[in-house]
Amino acid sequence: MVSEPSSTPDNVLRNGTGDALQVSGSLWLHRGNSSLGGQARIALLEHIASQGSITSAAKAAGMSYKAAWDAVDAMNQLAGEPLVERSTGGRGGGGTRLTARGAKLVAAFRAVEAAQQQFLARVANDLEHFDEQWPVIARLGLQTSARNQLHGTITAIRHCGVNDEVTLTLPGGEAITASLTHHSTQTLGLAVGGQAFALIKAPWIEIARGADLAGLPTANRLSGTVDTVTDDAGQAEVILALPGGSRLAAVMPQETLTARGLTAGIGATAAFPAVSVIIGVMA
Repeated sequence: MVSEPSSTPDNVLRNGTGDALQVSGSLWLHRGNSSLGGQARIALLEHIASQGSITSAAKAAGMSYKAAWDAVDAMNQLAGEPLVERSTGGRGGGGTRLTARGAKLVAAFRAVEAAQQQFLARVANDLEHFDEQWPVIARLGLQTSARNQLHGTITAIRHCGVNDEVTLTLPGGEAITASLTHHSTQTLGLAVGGQAFALIKAPWIEIARGADLAGLPTANRLSGTVDTVTDDAGQAEVILALPGGSRLAAVMPQETLTARGLTAGIGATAAFPAVSVIIGVMA
């Protein structure tokens, strides 16, 4: 879930929920870059073996006759030799059956599948502390358009009418103040001691030093060292390394970069308003 700045209407986005954490996996067979089949195709082969008829096997597998034969043709070609063969005439009439190679393939697949399930069961049992790491893994999957994504702990919430000022303290000790509506605070379930992340778009951050800081936002000022400067087509990206290990990225016109004398290795301060900080929590 993510909060909107207090200057805009409340809007909460959900980035995924989950109950019990489980370990699972799927098994597929490949030849080169082509897929030979997985559970569905192996099941079709098993139905052919038991039914002796492609029509009955297709019905049991829940697919059309054509889809079943298309799957069989694909497997026959990719396997390099027939896995299924069709016979016509004879005392017992026509039918469809697995070749010796097809029967061995099904048996091999089921043996590998059983071994896979045993492995996953061992993994689930061995990772008894995995739940402690799940929040970190979930954050790694977070995708947003904001260049700056910072995780921390909520250390203060101050009510200011319809808005709240929320303080998020980063692992290195730096504090970020966000201004959001009280409705967002409640919707996100924000509380002191809770974990959250801050999203700040790079154009919303100013990086300057000395007298150039005059007139810039004062709600958030984080000092550090300019790590890298990238200039491309008149736009510059400045990365500021904070003492605690966090990094902030800002984008500015090249002339602003030159006027402020920002180069790698010098001390500087990032400044941005509280309304530019979007607060979010993992749902």
